[in-house]
Amino acid sequence: MTNAPTALDKGFAASIDATIVPFYKADEPGATVIVTLDGKTVFRQAYGMANITKQEPMTPEATLRLGSISKQFTAVCILMLFEEGKLRLSDEIMRFLPDYPAQGRQITVEHLLTHSSGIVSFTSKEDFDANIARELTVTDMIDSFKNDPLEFAPGTAFNYNNSGYFLLGAIIETVSGRSYARFVEQRIFVPLGMNRSYYEGHELSPQQVAAGHTHRDGVFVPCDPMSISQVYAAGALVSNVNDMARWENAVASGKLISAANWNKAFTSYRLADGSACGYGYGWEVGTLQQRPMLAHSGGINGFMTCALRLPEDKLFVAVLSNADFGIVDPEYIAHKIGAMAIGAPLVDFEEIKLDAEVLDTYVGVYTVNASEQRTFWRDGGQLLMLRTGGDVTPVHPYSANGFFIKHTLVHMEFVRDTVGAVAKVVLHQHGEVNENPRVTA
Repeated sequence: MTNAPTALDKGFAASIDATIVPFYKADEPGATVIVTLDGKTVFRQAYGMANITKQEPMTPEATLRLGSISKQFTAVCILMLFEEGKLRLSDEIMRFLPDYPAQGRQITVEHLLTHSSGIVSFTSKEDFDANIARELTVTDMIDSFKNDPLEFAPGTAFNYNNSGYFLLGAIIETVSGRSYARFVEQRIFVPLGMNRSYYEGHELSPQQVAAGHTHRDGVFVPCDPMSISQVYAAGALVSNVNDMARWENAVASGKLISAANWNKAFTSYRLADGSACGYGYGWEVGTLQQRPMLAHSGGINGFMTCALRLPEDKLFVAVLSNADFGIVDPEYIAHKIGAMAIGAPLVDFEEIKLDAEVLDTYVGVYTVNASEQRTFWRDGGQLLMLRTGGDVTPVHPYSANGFFIKHTLVHMEFVRDTVGAVAKVVLHQHGEVNENPRVTA
């Protein structure tokens, strides 16, 4: 690795701080950030408020919801049970969940791990947000999506899926005879000394807990309440950056499971047509500035998170923030830090101005998948975007056909057909490229 920082490189730490400071105001929700190199912490800092109502500053010790970063812990639990001979990755899930309707298909444990099951993700269903505060049992939650038609034949496509990881939690409980919360605690957190990590509501000792926030009507307010029972093994874990560094050290040194199974977790799953889906078992598999990268982001009521590792560079970055909207995406911060650390900094897009007539050519509805659409419309001189179930998001032009979302890694290009009409939008997000065909103007 060229131009890499060392543990004593104070200039590097100052550069990280200078990159982060502009994004977090002292009196608004903030973030905790840690960077480790070869197992040693080279940067650790907190920004903003842990609780704006109580005016409590954020500290590096504060615990925050991890959201979907929880999936890598769930995946490792499954691999532990696999090593113990208690399940096979090729097992059909009905072996453990006999009441689950297979709809004539073979849905395996590996399909759940790799988001290739075809099962509808419960978080994309229309009634999810409206009922998110209801306390539900594991069975209740599974019943809420198990009878939905499959979106595709298992193993033939990739579609990020919280239902799959929810089902993995149920399988862990069935196979181990312990609750998911207790299994993760006893098999991962306690052995690794992750004393500030827990399934929400099951902490073993008092914690410095950061409150979650959202941005509404121009101000930050406490986030909407939710029942953690509704995310379970797909996103219910809480941690802090110190424990995330402990987790990274365990991962990098091959603890908990065999080297062969760590390799499985870090290898992109291949679909039935032989194509790589960009996801292993609980980790996104991609690159950062042409360097191999393993990463995951999380988004849950009140919080957004990102953790990435560059294994060849022995670099780890975690950014945990306590707002779910109206704040810089932690993925953007983490990638900027990682790229800076390997001497290949990311270059931000520069916004240009396009006439209203040009913006109007992109207005319309575009298909994301069988159940979701992406809509673009113009408000004055601003193009806005809304994905089904998401938030209204401004997109900014950097070229005649290219747009980006500020302070994120998301950008897109509108593609025209042979007669000059816009036919589709191609999105670049989380290292993936997705084409959304236009269905109506």
